[in-house]
Amino acid sequence: MAGATRVIAVDGPSGSGKTTMGRALAGELDAALIHMDDLYPGWDGLRDGVDRLVEWILRPLAGGEAARWRRYDWTLGAYAEWREVPPSKVVVVEGVGTGAVAARPYTSFLVWMEAPVSVRRARALSRDGETYRPHWERWARQEQAYFAADRVRDRADAIIDTGTAGDAE
Repeated sequence: MAGATRVIAVDGPSGSGKTTMGRALAGELDAALIHMDDLYPGWDGLRDGVDRLVEWILRPLAGGEAARWRRYDWTLGAYAEWREVPPSKVVVVEGVGTGAVAARPYTSFLVWMEAPVSVRRARALSRDGETYRPHWERWARQEQAYFAADRVRDRADAIIDTGTAGDAE
């Protein structure tokens, strides 16, 4: 069902390098980059973020329309301004949830990023500092349930281990 816009999804657990890979792919392909962090409605919103990804981003792009979404403001704890990306040849979406079964009909290629838990945790806490520390386990439980239910790694077109890489997301 993927439309004229080819969507590359970059998924994997927190701290595995999704944002770094997403930026690299978008730069190399001259593509728009959309972050799942803009879609989740807070720390308990992984599955709701997937629903928003499909509704606001993937379905419109598949239909030849612009992707239009409200950016979640983590400081305010509420959705803020609307953002838009026109349909184009390629769009990269990165973040936990981009490889969901619900997103599969709309994506052209799925990249799975991985690294050992100790590496990922150190990266995430280095990146987000004390803001993320109290939420690490809470978010990890949602990730684990989602990855098991949707078998994201098993369906990936490419698997990239960043365990020995430098400071990737």
